[in-house]
Amino acid sequence: MKKTLLVALLATFAGHAPAADFSLRVIGEQRIATGTLFEDVEFGGISGLDRAADGRYWAISDDRGGERGTPRFYNLSLDYDAAGFNGVTVNSQTFMQRPDGSTFPSNARTVDPEGIRVAPNGNLYWSSEGNWNSNAASRYQPFVREMTTSGVFVREFATPAMFNYVDNATTGGRSNKLFEALTVAPGGTIWTANEDALVQDGPLTSISNGSVVRVTALDPVSGVAGAQYVYALPPIPVDAVPGAPFGPDNGLPELLAISDTQFIAVERAFAFGVGNTIRLTLAEIMPDTTDVSSFDSLAGATYTPMRRELLLEMPITFEGITLDNIEAISWGHTLANGNRTLVLAADNNFSGTQVTQFIALEVSAVPEPTRIVQFLAGLGLMTLTLRMRRR
Repeated sequence: MKKTLLVALLATFAGHAPAADFSLRVIGEQRIATGTLFEDVEFGGISGLDRAADGRYWAISDDRGGERGTPRFYNLSLDYDAAGFNGVTVNSQTFMQRPDGSTFPSNARTVDPEGIRVAPNGNLYWSSEGNWNSNAASRYQPFVREMTTSGVFVREFATPAMFNYVDNATTGGRSNKLFEALTVAPGGTIWTANEDALVQDGPLTSISNGSVVRVTALDPVSGVAGAQYVYALPPIPVDAVPGAPFGPDNGLPELLAISDTQFIAVERAFAFGVGNTIRLTLAEIMPDTTDVSSFDSLAGATYTPMRRELLLEMPITFEGITLDNIEAISWGHTLANGNRTLVLAADNNFSGTQVTQFIALEVSAVPEPTRIVQFLAGLGLMTLTLRMRRR
């Protein structure tokens, strides 16, 4: 029997409406080979993706500088319809600028771009994990900033100091485990999250134990941080092969806001010699979810985390597609048949054994409920829930 992925789509408008079954269909994928050049710079490292009002997409590369070139972002066109994914066009490449108007250097690690989202005013929000270095002079802290679509610095948000690198051992952020997730809620609040636990919050995820990260609100007007909630990461689902050069890991690379309190979360696990396991979950701030912004440490603390519901687990090979390092998710365009779409994107780590990958998914109603389709069309906020079911 063929496995069918069903999507329970809950429309939210002054409360929860009854759930209706929806199918999630893989439209197709497009791959860009590692080593592909655009304007004489290697394309890749796509860690964030968001659709703009004109239908094109902004995509950010996690090139830190000193690797393939100057830290940069791209404007892309994704050509797909219900029949298939036809192609990806790179329209432009733009270098991010620092507050003094200079571009980040191409010969040194000073930033680690990860998330990108379109701001309500048409500008772009973007996040950086920073760069840990035992030499304080070469250490760069994580941040969330706003820039124009030309890469010009606008402002930096006041992220809590608890995320800053201190010693990578006793407190503060862990190297390469900070602000990957970035999203904008319908009400305008910006949300970011660290990829895996801060040092003071407990150990990293492992095969036997999960971990915790902090989902932090940033006020779009004042620029200051607000409430903060715990997202509980599960244990790593698959172990690396014996003799692997490094162990498996798990993390939260992205969030996509559905409402002011609900998100699709992307969990990305990797095991050397096995591959990537990608999970989509519904993460929700409930009335009893604890605001932990005043908690210096989560280790041993008492709190209620965000509600986490597994929506879809995508194993190494999913619907005939071998998954790469999925780190980005965006709403796509609406198809001619009226169905919405989602787009996933993979960071190739500039590795010859990986590819830059884009996957388009169609979200469509199970045939019978015409009345439900009409009902959904009149609502502005949605909660997406996926589950596996056999026919």
